Amino acid sequence: MSLAYEFLADREDALPLIAKWYFDEWGYLKKGATLASTVERLRHSLNRDRIPFILVATADGDIIGAAELKYREMAEMFPEKEHWIGGVYVASKHRGHGFASLIAEEIACRAPAYGVEVLHLQTEMLDGGLYARLGWVPTDQVNNRGLEVLVMERYVGERNE
Repeated sequence: MSLAYEFLADREDALPLIAKWYFDEWGYLKKGATLASTVERLRHSLNRDRIPFILVATADGDIIGAAELKYREMAEMFPEKEHWIGGVYVASKHRGHGFASLIAEEIACRAPAYGVEVLHLQTEMLDGGLYARLGWVPTDQVNNRGLEVLVMERYVGERNE
């Protein structure tokens, strides 16, 4: 099964599904969040030519996952960390096949075209999980909204050394 990627801007029909995934998975972390507010937040990512955007992953026509490229996910703690990958999500029936890694890699590969040199992320997997296997480097371990998370980074742009 091979993955194809589309911008959420080109698959607005996927917005309710992805919002439900995100709300069910992470909605409890934001006080007062609702499914409707999650849909509205994701509407800001209906872009193709600029950040923020969401990539929708499909396999054999089915929407199986998504991920975001966005600005300053943890701005209060890390105002200097500008570009973040977030919302890496794979539908439960498609987990365990490496799709999360493929989706995260697709975002990392596209990021330089948007002027990104360094990407950041946060994960609840304090050993780095799949991101460590993909070459992400831990930078900080912090408590974010009541959860211990590992902040990681990865250089994705051209480096002048």
